Amino acid sequence: MTTARSAPNLTIFRNYASKPNPNTLPPSILLSHSETCLTVFDAFPKSIFHFLVIPRIQPPLSARHLTDLRSLLRCEKRAAKEVLMNLNEEANNVKKMIEEEMMKLYKFKWEIWMGFHPISSMEHLHLHVLSADLYSPKMKSKKHYNSFHPSLGFFLHLKDVLSWFDAVPSYYQRMIKLDASQYQSLLKDGDLSCWQCDRALESMPKLKAHLQDEFGKLTTREKAKSERKRKRTDVPVSSVQAAVTDDERPEKVARLTPSRGDDSSDPTVGVDLLS
Repeated sequence: MTTARSAPNLTIFRNYASKPNPNTLPPSILLSHSETCLTVFDAFPKSIFHFLVIPRIQPPLSARHLTDLRSLLRCEKRAAKEVLMNLNEEANNVKKMIEEEMMKLYKFKWEIWMGFHPISSMEHLHLHVLSADLYSPKMKSKKHYNSFHPSLGFFLHLKDVLSWFDAVPSYYQRMIKLDASQYQSLLKDGDLSCWQCDRALESMPKLKAHLQDEFGKLTTREKAKSERKRKRTDVPVSSVQAAVTDDERPEKVARLTPSRGDDSSDPTVGVDLLS
């Protein structure tokens, strides 16, 4: 009985996509939805923030057309691109939500990836939207890690897939084949290395410890950057206004002091506000 309950439901995304009203999904599953897509929390997040954007099943496409990326790209080219553009629009809305949460929880933002897996065990197309850290307790195996490594080749960035549509027809036809044997080898034979510094690691525990250190360094850098910016902008008024009378004011100071109504009257003008 325990084994049966824990077995993954490989068609669960299709069930979500078939719902006439996605609001019937519990808030622990559904993040948001639109007329064309819905976004759910990844049940096994591989980064601090990890969501899945799923196309809803709507004519003229059927569930069969939306089985995975390969089946979609076999459809009429214009229809396939429309699905991808809808996913892109929804993913950008999700990105904004993630960035808001980043600022609330961490006080800074970092990169967010959007992409597909060319081979998927789940029976419905889904776009991964995840924060660029791969720092999660659910990241447990080399296969998991390499499937999200941003430059190894298995993780297909949405912007790259969209660029295929503007390429010459022969290139488009070659790319949409998505040869399973080619991509499987990337998971099996790819090195275990840090996606940021390319350092090779001997095992997943060592890689995860390294990624934790990298995220800690990022946090430290961003906090220092924020503190520098705060100090540069939080300049006391007394430090930028000379406490002298009109009679005692030197001619040079008088020339540099902006007149009232001048746009440059902001006392921070000339102060470097960039971190």
